[in-house]
Amino acid sequence: MRLVLLGPPGAGKGTQAGVLKEKLGIPHISTGDMLREAVKEKTEAGLTVKSYMDKGDLVPDELVTRIVAERVVKNDAKNGFLLDGFPRNTKQGRELEDKMRSLGIGLDAVLYFNTKEETVIERLTGRRVCTVCGMIFHIKNMPPKVEGICDACDGKLIQREDDKIETIKNRIRIYTEKTEPLLAFYKEKGLLKEVSGDLDVDSLFKELMDLFKRERLIQQG
Repeated sequence: MRLVLLGPPGAGKGTQAGVLKEKLGIPHISTGDMLREAVKEKTEAGLTVKSYMDKGDLVPDELVTRIVAERVVKNDAKNGFLLDGFPRNTKQGRELEDKMRSLGIGLDAVLYFNTKEETVIERLTGRRVCTVCGMIFHIKNMPPKVEGICDACDGKLIQREDDKIETIKNRIRIYTEKTEPLLAFYKEKGLLKEVSGDLDVDSLFKELMDLFKRERLIQQG
């Protein structure tokens, strides 16, 4: 099953991708991880990416699409993949479609995690990160045993700057502006499938499984 995951920050895409990866036996491919992997492997495209990263410049769409194409034909993705963080706009969506068509493959569905702004704000403002080991907690959903202290290493927990409310609202606004045309693009192609990002992890996973069965993307039972 070849899937693209779309949704605002805090929609739960990463969490569901982790569960789906195990359930479906396909890799979760995030843009950031993919670019870092290409750089580490020193592929031709990876070396070009490194030259942009070293200068602090954005990696061009065409180059990211090329690296995505190289990644989705690797052996571990022969039965499908979960693509997270790409495409981000209609231009990237068209380029991805063209590149995949040239490889003789296509997407099965684009999952849109439709999530209310208040849900995103509650999830992200409550997130706390360990300054030592990077472990993530949530003051409501996954609180540490001792307030402000990491369970794993006793490091100090902080709220990241991009998890503060004004920053989050701005991130949602930018995401919505860029993504609405992309959603329309995939809806026109009959690929867009909408689920509620407001649900808890277990309920959303059940909704996804029911969706896959209805669309005959996986077998019943």
